[in-house]
Amino acid sequence: MKFKDHFSVQAKEYSKHRPKYPAELFDYLSSLCSAHNTAWDCATGNGQAAIGLEPYFDEIIATDGSASQIEHAEIHPKIRYRTALAESSGLDDKSVDIITVATAIHWIDLKVFNKEVRRILKPGGIIAVWVYKDSVINEEIDKIVKNYSQNIVGKYWSEENRKAEHFEKSIEFPFERIDTPVFILTKNRNLGDYMNYLYTWSATQYYIKDKGSNPLELIYEEILKAWKVENSKREVKWELLMKVGRI
Repeated sequence: MKFKDHFSVQAKEYSKHRPKYPAELFDYLSSLCSAHNTAWDCATGNGQAAIGLEPYFDEIIATDGSASQIEHAEIHPKIRYRTALAESSGLDDKSVDIITVATAIHWIDLKVFNKEVRRILKPGGIIAVWVYKDSVINEEIDKIVKNYSQNIVGKYWSEENRKAEHFEKSIEFPFERIDTPVFILTKNRNLGDYMNYLYTWSATQYYIKDKGSNPLELIYEEILKAWKVENSKREVKWELLMKVGRI
């Protein structure tokens, strides 16, 4: 199976500028598990979800198809990083208590992956997948970013990104669904931090590759005017869209 690597080129920036998941999320997921021996964080990227799982499980196996992403992941003695595809993990049958897929489920071949989930999870085990919605700051800034996303780099979003946008309808989830609370990612960012976050978008990177220029330069003056003071920090929020189920 061919791996579509959309993030290696910006792996270092991705690990620095993508928002962290709230501790409450992992506390909640842990509460659903009857055992806390082994977790598999699939498509781990820079390991943000793996680190979040660490306080609750004896061992975390974190895999990603991109060796470059794993090279920039946060190291911890309880986390075992491996380069492996989600659809072909190499893990033993019925060996893990929970599987998490953090902001990556839309890149995965679900027909193959869902079979892998059933093979690897212990009876009663938990599968949790999520993405986050567009960032929210205020009406003026959000309007600029929406125009950037839809009109400036819009044609560079992949089919997989479209699946994430329509998460509830497009992500097949043939497991016993569990109702979940709402989780919000919150981060205080100055303008430079926020622009670096936009730089990690795959659509931004494909625009740069295609045109040889940075599309963020097209909105910088406008967003600076709306931000008002470049170094001032604003609260940025992302709502998680989740599907959690049990085998």
